[in-house]
Amino acid sequence: MDEARLSERERRILAEIEQRLEEDQPLARGLRTMRREPLRRADGGRRRPTVLGLCALGAATLALLVLAVATEAPILIWAFAAVWVLTLVTLLRLVVRWTSRMAGTTRAPEK
Repeated sequence: MDEARLSERERRILAEIEQRLEEDQPLARGLRTMRREPLRRADGGRRRPTVLGLCALGAATLALLVLAVATEAPILIWAFAAVWVLTLVTLLRLVVRWTSRMAGTTRAPEK
């Protein structure tokens, strides 16, 4: 198998590049964690579900369920169904985020 040898100049340049990369703390942190940045809105805020948002959706779902059962109004039944699906999707996104975070912290580094 043919191996390409680096000249002294090329090895020195490569060593300088590696040294500069090691000094770049944000890059080193990003490479260690290998996490994607969360989605951002146009105003710079993060767009991801939170526990507080999930609790609010849960409360709205419960309130709509009680109202829909008590009044049997079709609009309330459909509103309950829509909010219930939204609550389940939000819960699923949170669970996926939590499990991926936990998998990232317990995963052994590859060699």
